[in-house]
Amino acid sequence: RVSGEKGLGRLSAARLGQRLRMLTKAAGDICWEVTVNWTSISEGNDLSNSYIICTPYGGDEIFKSSGTRIQIFGLEELWSEQQFVDLEDNLARLISPFSIVKDFRIFFSRFGDGEENTVEIESPAFLSKPKYSFKGSANAVGNVTAHYEFAPITNAKPRKSKQMLSWSKIFDGIRNKERFPLDSEAADCGKFKFQIRAWDIASEDTSEIAEHFKLQKTQIRKSIKAYKGISVYRDEVLVLPKSENARDWLGLDLRRVSKVGTRLGTSQIVGYVLITAKHNPKIQDTSDRERLVSRKEVAEFEEILKAVVGILENERDKDRSRHDDPRPMEDLFKDFDASDLLDRVNELVENDTPTKFVIPLIRHHKRVLESTRTVLQKRFTYYSRLATVGTIAHMLIHEIRNRTITFGAFLSAVKDKFSPFGDNNLDAKYERADRSVDALEHLADTFSPLASVSFRKRKRKSILEEQIGFCLSLHQGDINKKGIKCSTPTTETCVAVDPGELDTILLNLITNAVYWLDDMPQEMRELVFTIELIDTPPEHVKVIVRDTGPGINEDDMDMIFRPGVTRKPDGIGMGLTVAAELVHLHGGRMAIEHREGTKGACFTFDLPLVP
Repeated sequence: RVSGEKGLGRLSAARLGQRLRMLTKAAGDICWEVTVNWTSISEGNDLSNSYIICTPYGGDEIFKSSGTRIQIFGLEELWSEQQFVDLEDNLARLISPFSIVKDFRIFFSRFGDGEENTVEIESPAFLSKPKYSFKGSANAVGNVTAHYEFAPITNAKPRKSKQMLSWSKIFDGIRNKERFPLDSEAADCGKFKFQIRAWDIASEDTSEIAEHFKLQKTQIRKSIKAYKGISVYRDEVLVLPKSENARDWLGLDLRRVSKVGTRLGTSQIVGYVLITAKHNPKIQDTSDRERLVSRKEVAEFEEILKAVVGILENERDKDRSRHDDPRPMEDLFKDFDASDLLDRVNELVENDTPTKFVIPLIRHHKRVLESTRTVLQKRFTYYSRLATVGTIAHMLIHEIRNRTITFGAFLSAVKDKFSPFGDNNLDAKYERADRSVDALEHLADTFSPLASVSFRKRKRKSILEEQIGFCLSLHQGDINKKGIKCSTPTTETCVAVDPGELDTILLNLITNAVYWLDDMPQEMRELVFTIELIDTPPEHVKVIVRDTGPGINEDDMDMIFRPGVTRKPDGIGMGLTVAAELVHLHGGRMAIEHREGTKGACFTFDLPLVP
């Protein structure tokens, strides 16, 4: 399939040098020689007198079957070494990684000191062996099936997992649905394949790669930078990005701001997406080749890819969390004490030990410091996330209550002046508006525990069954739409927990259950609440929340309550962390429970009863 049609390649050749010579041979045809003198063409005053020369090539055979050689002479400027390196890097991106094309290779030659230096364009070996990779496809309706692989260089345990994501889940996570009339049942962008490779690029990570592949550290980042971002190929030919400015055409770097440390930026990934003109006719690039044409099918295509990157981020987070240092914070700070190092160095100096024996001690101490620094960064990221949640909650409460006061005052004034309305339709609308204000007020109450930095316990009480019913009502639209059968106890249990705090715990569990039940056949979607009394003092009550969804992977069991761990493509991974924290502050414990003969996820937590 021909990629060019606008003459940009010819214009570029004319900008680079004064003369162009091309030899080209199609399979089964003769070799043709084309020569162009851009200077003589531009100096002419009539196009009818401007020629290029195209003749059969009479020289030695240079192609076995087919091929093209382009030579540019009389360069308009003196090229730096970096420009040559950049050109080699960009030429490598023209080759799609999805198939091993045996009859297509690229060679690059440059002349210096009267000699020709020719190299074959190839990507560095380490790019084909990423630490994290995600490979799969989206089918004709937008459902994604893919395989994740964690392949560490060190002795850490490798891991593989199969991931599936429906278009309906991707649709639920789209923030701006008003931009195009998207269908919640199916995407129309067409099927495509993808492969995304990712690396950690902190100092210790690049050192690890450099040592294993016998490369310079600077070469690691430089190579990833040359191929960075996600590239789109149509029928094996590069579509995007065609320039440095278009590397982040999917907006990953801007998206990363919302979850620094967890989200992947373009500088950490090398991604490839393979589309075809046959299956993706509506995915077209703009005339300037810098982006895709803005339309419904392209929006679907981009949302699917963002969800795919989200899954990769979540899986990567699990493997990074799996190897976190479990030591308490005070032990970590001991690593910053250099007293032992100083004593050992002094001892060696006093014994006139050669310097070469001192350096390994310093290098070891440096590795310990770097490792400890990485762990501390992760710990502080966790605490900053909790602080951020509290800040956002405080802002939401402030904004919601400011508005509801105004709305409530207006509704009260309308009721005082005009009620009874004498119109059933108007009565119903007024009632819905009044309830909506109450619901917003209750929402503010829900967030209020998070707005407290210390998560202090209130001296209030709640009826457990009432709060379960209220939280289910907030999801009633999705519950009805997805046909989820809910079962709740009919008892009345009074717990010593603030209603807002209790809602926070329950809403997190309900939201997750409703989300994952979408993967199951409609007749199998159930959400069951059970309450059991615990006799051991102090007297607590045990709440069991069970669904019939796909359940929790065994690999995730130990990490599911850690901050940032989530399987939702666009999830933050703080919901269960906050819920478990609130339960803990009331003297309880949240856990995952396996019950014989049941499928799906089963969460349990206990809370104190009102004395």
